[in-house]
Amino acid sequence: MSDRERAASDAEQPNDVPDVAGIEERLGLQFLKSGLLREALTHPSFLNEHPDHPVPDNQRLEFLGDAVLDLIVGEWLFRRYPEAPEGELTSVRAQIVRTETLASFAREIELGQHLRFGRGELSTGGNERIANLCAAFEAIVGAVYLDRGLEAARGWVEGFLDAHAAKIDAQVRWRDPKSRLQELVQGTERVTPSYRVIREAGPEHAKVFTAQVTVDGEVWGQGEGTTKQAAEQAAAAAALALHGDRLIAENPE
Repeated sequence: MSDRERAASDAEQPNDVPDVAGIEERLGLQFLKSGLLREALTHPSFLNEHPDHPVPDNQRLEFLGDAVLDLIVGEWLFRRYPEAPEGELTSVRAQIVRTETLASFAREIELGQHLRFGRGELSTGGNERIANLCAAFEAIVGAVYLDRGLEAARGWVEGFLDAHAAKIDAQVRWRDPKSRLQELVQGTERVTPSYRVIREAGPEHAKVFTAQVTVDGEVWGQGEGTTKQAAEQAAAAAALALHGDRLIAENPE
């Protein structure tokens, strides 16, 4: 895309997002229509305070991106695990496209720093709220799909999937991390893992819990979730990612 074409595209919308090129570089993307990028980065609270602003919020792109993600993640799992049954693929896909996982992908690219919020939402930590980060990530996927097509969206999403393939492999092997960790630990260490919630953050309607799992007093894993149970499962999955191969090798089963 030439500088002249980019300038013309940018002129379609007010230049209210600073350093569009810098944001594209951070995302590893280049948009043909920068208005789609601005839309993907616009939280509804921004328009609540600027009702006459010409750029819409990212909710429609979020809706589209959610559907595109389901397709891309499902196809990636289908290719990677040719022997896995439908039920297991469905379960793992649900884990990948859940709010917490997509928010973690958004954090990896510091997406929250580039979102536009109303002052009220921003003052209460909106740029770190997992629901906002997840919605923005989905909106970016929807924007890439509209701007560059399915192949470009697939390439961008699969970059995250490939980077986390080892953890996803663990999810395929251990769909219920707590049960699997307990089974392995009891078989090798002759003790039962214990869990505790070490932190609660966020408002009552959008709390995030952080849990740790310990084995014989030693912290083996830590994870986050929107419920205490989800945080404990995430902690167990982290423990399996670190210790699972050893436990399996030493387990008498």
